[in-house]
Amino acid sequence: MQITDIVKMISKNADNADNEFKRLFHGRGGLYEGWRHLTVDHINENILSIALYFEEPNEQDLIQKLIEFALQHGYETVVVQRRYLKGAPSEILLGEIPEDLYIIENGMKLKLNLLSNKNNYYFPDMKNGRTFVREIAKNKHVLNLFAYTCAFSVAAKFGDAKSVVNIDMSKGALKVGMANHSLNRLDPKGVSFLPYNILKSFSNIKRKGPYDLIIIDPPSFQKGSFEATKDYEKIIKKLPQIASDECTLLACLNSPELESSFLIDIIQQWAPSFKYEKRLENVPEFRSANEEKSLKNLVFTRQI
Repeated sequence: MQITDIVKMISKNADNADNEFKRLFHGRGGLYEGWRHLTVDHINENILSIALYFEEPNEQDLIQKLIEFALQHGYETVVVQRRYLKGAPSEILLGEIPEDLYIIENGMKLKLNLLSNKNNYYFPDMKNGRTFVREIAKNKHVLNLFAYTCAFSVAAKFGDAKSVVNIDMSKGALKVGMANHSLNRLDPKGVSFLPYNILKSFSNIKRKGPYDLIIIDPPSFQKGSFEATKDYEKIIKKLPQIASDECTLLACLNSPELESSFLIDIIQQWAPSFKYEKRLENVPEFRSANEEKSLKNLVFTRQI
């Protein structure tokens, strides 16, 4: 595909974009030959965000055409992040970025840092997972493991969860999570933000249980803290001790190297009371040439 074809596709996808976040081009899914390194996001009606995951030979032409597209569609700000460079620096190509930037997803506000040289606080491909949690959270005690900036917690509170326990090693991420709750004017009663190492803090986690809804959304690999291939089962083994009799489990896996069967098999082995129900569909804008290499959100229900 030529640059002009990519821009035409982005323009078409932008036609029905509103004030909520929307991915306009997802090269990472491998559906567009030669463009796996490019993503383009509609942050809101004013901001367009571009990410390059490795060097684009015709970057100057691509950027110029995307700026032209942005101006034609009324965007005031364009930012590019070159993820292939050390520190992944971001560059504002047009306009400016507000200090208190947030995205909107299904009416929820979630903080966003477009100038971060790491993760920007928000994982848009998890939208359907958050929707699922919001739909079933009513009156439930929720455990949110690897909470990061607590978007699942915000979704659970929007769904009238009775309580949410958010656990993540990063105090900074949890601080953003607190800000996300405040941004949405959510009642803080019953919501905890605990900076624990999950694999070393089971007694503290158990003390606040049992839980009716457990969310496990770990990184595939984080040096010194979690490696899915060897650490996921350590959490699964503990599930029967912290889950209520009719607990729902949302187990997430974002490793392209591991398929759904990896999770299904270890849960069947180490927590057999949890029965596999379904895999949540991914957001259409994030479709992939091989869905088993994309995000996997698997739902299990406990049957005693």
